[in-house]
Amino acid sequence: MKTVAMVLFPDFLLLDMAGPLEVFSVANRYLKPESHYQLTTLGTERGPLRASNGVLVHTDRHIEQALERYDLLLVPGGPGAYNEKHPALLAWLKAAVPCAERYGSICTGAFVLGHAGLLDGYRVTTHWNYTERLIKAFPKASVATDQIFIEDRNLITSGGVTAGIDLALALVAQDHGKKLAQDVAKVLLVVMKRQGGQAQFSPLMAAVAPQETPITRVQNYVLDHLDEVFSVERMAGLANMSARHFARTFVRDINMTPMEFLQSARIDCARNLLETTDLPLKTVAYKSGFGSVRHMRLLFAEKLGLTPVQYREQFS
Repeated sequence: MKTVAMVLFPDFLLLDMAGPLEVFSVANRYLKPESHYQLTTLGTERGPLRASNGVLVHTDRHIEQALERYDLLLVPGGPGAYNEKHPALLAWLKAAVPCAERYGSICTGAFVLGHAGLLDGYRVTTHWNYTERLIKAFPKASVATDQIFIEDRNLITSGGVTAGIDLALALVAQDHGKKLAQDVAKVLLVVMKRQGGQAQFSPLMAAVAPQETPITRVQNYVLDHLDEVFSVERMAGLANMSARHFARTFVRDINMTPMEFLQSARIDCARNLLETTDLPLKTVAYKSGFGSVRHMRLLFAEKLGLTPVQYREQFS
């Protein structure tokens, strides 16, 4: 029997807790009693904890009463994970994690582990909207931006919200085989392995800054004329700069090269057209500036792990 503990705190995300625990609960239907997952919830407060959606949750015990060793120790995300530090929880985690066989986080729960010093030296991930913040907060961790979940030694971290289900299914497959994990996935009406990573859910290009600068003028012009042919030299001319100075300034201000910006803008434009219109792929490719469906398909596969057709099927 494996013990699974979920540690809760005020303002946690309810689905981060419920999704993975439901996977283990459904797995128990197929397992002999001696092989069951024993599920428990631990709280930082005495009495009920309010999740970020307002639901009150009564935990099994307070963390001060949780002294035993757990096979798996999980931390959910939510506003309470990335906006608060919870000193008592951090101290408890530092003592409990070395005794656990495995530990991990769902979504932004990675911030809690990070503040406890438990991400240093590990390859990790979190919700796509918070990866940059995680990178800046914990430079000793190696943060991947596109994975649904990552397992590095005894630490497993997942992307946003429902990725906790993917994480739990992967653990069930490791513990009891792929067939059982597939059966659980079918009960929950989810897929065992998603196509693509988190990039398919996140914009590749950040919004253009509102300040009027030579760089933002070029960005806005490019976004309005994606069907035109661009080079670094042409974009530099629009900014009245030399190509070399323009490229250096662009990377400094935008954190990507001019051609990476152009490519990301075209992919995001195509994604929007695929989501919101029934235009033929050839038209989508033309309006986005790819020139051909083949070129668009190659870049979609490289950046998103999906073809344009697969993307449309999933998101339209």
